[in-house]
Amino acid sequence: MTPRSLSPSFRPHWALLLLLLLPATTVRCRPEISITTAGTKLIPERISWDTNITLLGDASLKNGAISLTRNSASSAGRALYSQPIRFLEPTTRSPASFSSRFAFFITPSSPGDGLAFLLTSDPHFLGSSNGFLGLFSDLASADSSRADDVVTIAVEFDTNLDAPLRDINDNHVALDVGSIFSFAAADAGKVEVDLKARIPMMAWVEYSSTEKAVRVWLSYSRFRPPEPLLVAGVDLSGLFREFMYVGFSASNGHGAALHAVTRWSFRTFGFAAAAASASPPGNGTDGGGCANCSTEGQKGGDTDDDFVKPGSDPVVSLATRTRRYIRVVLIVGVVIVFVCLLLLIAAIVTCLRGNEEEGSEGSALETAVGCEFQRMPPRISLDEIRSATKEFHCSKILGQGGSAMVYEGVLPSGCKVAVKRFGQVDRFTRTFATELAALIGSCRHRNLIPLKGWCCEKDELVLVYEYMPNGSLDKILHAAAPSESMVAGPPPALSWDQRWKIVLGVASAIVFLHEECEKKIIHRDVKACNVLLDAEFNAKLGDFGLAELNDHNRTPPVTKPAGTMGYLAPEYVHSGVATEKSDVYSFGVLALEVATGRKPMEKGVVLVDWVWSLWGRRRLVDAADPRLEGRFSREEMGRMLVVGLCCAHPESKRRPTMRKAMRMLKGVAALTALPARKPAVRLLSQLPRTSRDSGSQASGDATTSWFSPCISLNQLEEQNDGQK
Repeated sequence: MTPRSLSPSFRPHWALLLLLLLPATTVRCRPEISITTAGTKLIPERISWDTNITLLGDASLKNGAISLTRNSASSAGRALYSQPIRFLEPTTRSPASFSSRFAFFITPSSPGDGLAFLLTSDPHFLGSSNGFLGLFSDLASADSSRADDVVTIAVEFDTNLDAPLRDINDNHVALDVGSIFSFAAADAGKVEVDLKARIPMMAWVEYSSTEKAVRVWLSYSRFRPPEPLLVAGVDLSGLFREFMYVGFSASNGHGAALHAVTRWSFRTFGFAAAAASASPPGNGTDGGGCANCSTEGQKGGDTDDDFVKPGSDPVVSLATRTRRYIRVVLIVGVVIVFVCLLLLIAAIVTCLRGNEEEGSEGSALETAVGCEFQRMPPRISLDEIRSATKEFHCSKILGQGGSAMVYEGVLPSGCKVAVKRFGQVDRFTRTFATELAALIGSCRHRNLIPLKGWCCEKDELVLVYEYMPNGSLDKILHAAAPSESMVAGPPPALSWDQRWKIVLGVASAIVFLHEECEKKIIHRDVKACNVLLDAEFNAKLGDFGLAELNDHNRTPPVTKPAGTMGYLAPEYVHSGVATEKSDVYSFGVLALEVATGRKPMEKGVVLVDWVWSLWGRRRLVDAADPRLEGRFSREEMGRMLVVGLCCAHPESKRRPTMRKAMRMLKGVAALTALPARKPAVRLLSQLPRTSRDSGSQASGDATTSWFSPCISLNQLEEQNDGQK
C-alpha cells in the first residue's frame, strides 16, 4: 500500500509527517564487500569484514567503515582480503583481468599522503608512512631489504605534492607498477573532484589482460562517468604471481587525516576454462569476461547487488539461502504492515480535518519519503535551534524570502550556521518538504550549500545550513552598482577572477543536479540572491523551495510558472513546463549579470536585450562592468558574454546543455554561433485558455510572439504575491 492508494483527500504533507515520525536513529554507512573470482559460475562470495579482512598497522574498524589511518602524523595502515586471489593460470601462465569498485572518503585535518588500492604478493608487509602511502619502504627503513621481494601494484589517490617522488600535484590519481615512482598519473581536477574536500567518492579500477591497459574512473556520484580519468597501457602479467592479495593502504606522512573505505567489490575474469583446479579455499575457477563490457557502475546498469552486507556469512548451501530468504520476507512483511497502519491513521486524521490541497503538490513529498535514510542529515531539536538564534531574535536576521526568514546562529558544538525558519506550517509544508527532498536527493557537491540539519517540532519547520560568511552574490555584486552616466565607479567588490570562479561553480552545481543525481532536479529559481559565497568566494547554490524532482526519463509536468522575473525562460512562462533548458536560461542571465554588474531588469531595461544589442553592433565587450576598470581578460569576458547569450537564447532548442555551456566557458568546446540580432520566437501555449496572458497574444491567436521576459510581468507578479 502506497500513499497513492489512499483517497484524494490524503494531504501530501502527511507523507512528510510519516518521514518525521519514524524513529530518530542515526543511520551509519556500513562497510560492504563482494569478491568474485574467475569461475564457471561467477557467484559472488559474501564476506564478513570481521573474519575475512586482515588489518595491518593503524587500520581498524571505525564507525562502520574500515579506517586505514589515525588522525595523526606518521600513521599508516593496510586492509587486505585474507584469502589469496588467483591471477595466473597455473598451466599456461595466462594472466587474469580484474575489475574493482569501491567507495571511500578522506577527511584531512592537514593533508596526509593519500589512499591506494593495491595488489600485493605479501599479506604481512606494510610500507613507510613518509610519503609512500604504506606501499613501499624508503631506503632508510629496516624493511627495505625485505621490500625488494614484495611485488606491489597500486592505484593511488594522492593528496600530497612530493616533488622528489615526481608527483604532478596534491590532487591526483596515479598508477604504481612495482615502484613508488608512478608509471602514469592524472589530475583529479579534470573530473572536478577534490580528494581533500571531505566528500565521499566512488572509484572504478579495471585491468584488461587482452588490451594490456589499466583504466581508472573517479566521481562523487555512484554512476561511473562515461570517460576514464586515467588510461595507462601496461602489461602487468610480468608482475603477477600465481596468487596475490587485494586491498587498500594509506598513510599520513607529516599530515593528519582519516582515510576510510566504506564499500568494495572486486572480481577477476578472463582465464581459459581449463584451469578448474589448484584454487585455494575461497577462490573459484576460471571464466571469461571483458573489462570494457562491464556495466558495473554505469547509468542504467548500476546496482548494489555486488555490494554485500559485511555481517553475512559465505553462501554455502541452498538451505541457508532459503532460510535467509524467509527471514527477509518476514521482516519486510512486518515493516509493510507497520507503514500501512501509519498511512491509514494519517488518512483518517486528514479526512477528519477536511483540508483540501492541490494534488500536484504531493510529488515532492512522496519523493522525500522515498529518499534513502542514510542520506538524511541529523535532526536538531527546537530547543537547540532557539538557543542558537537567541530565541529567533531580530538582531540575528540575515535575510527574508517569500516563505521563510533566515537567522544567524551558533550550535552548541560551536559551529556557525544559517537557520531557515519557515512560516505557517499548513501554508509552507510543501516548500519545506520540497527543499528537504531536493537536498537529500542531491547528496553533496562542493557548489551546493551544505545542509547541517532539520527540525519539524510543534509548529516549527526549520532547515539548518552551513553559514556563508560572504552572504549572497547579489548583495556583493550590486552593492555599488554604477549608474548609466558612470564611466568608472568605485572599486569592484568582486575581481574578475572571483566572478569567473563563481560562474563556473554555479555551472558545475547545475550540471550535477541535472545529470549526476539519482533523481533529475530542476532548480527553477537560479538567480544571484540564491548563490551564496563562502569565505573564499566559492559559489554555493541554494534555496530549493521551488525545485522539481523527476526520474531522468520522465516527462516534466505542467505547473504554474514560479520564480523571479528576468530569470525566467520564455517557454516556461508561457507553458508552465520547467525543463533543464529553463534552468539553462536562468544561468545565462546570471552569467550576463555577473559579467556586466547589471540587474536582469532595471529602469525598464532588460539585460538580455541590452547585451544582444551590443552583440549586433560588434561591441560585446563594452558590456563589461565599468567597476572592473578594464582589469579582466577580454577573451574570457567575451566568452562569458557569448555563453550567457547562448544560454539565454529565446528558443529553448538552441540553448546548450549545462555541461556543454560549462565546457564552452572553460574553452574546451567551440562557442555556438549566434545571429546578429536577437531572434523572435513564436510559442504554442500548453496552458488552458483561462491561464493565458491576454496581453501577450492577439485575440483568437494560439501562438505568442516573445521578445523579452517583460511580456507576462503583471501576471507573474500576481502569482508571486499569491505565494508569499
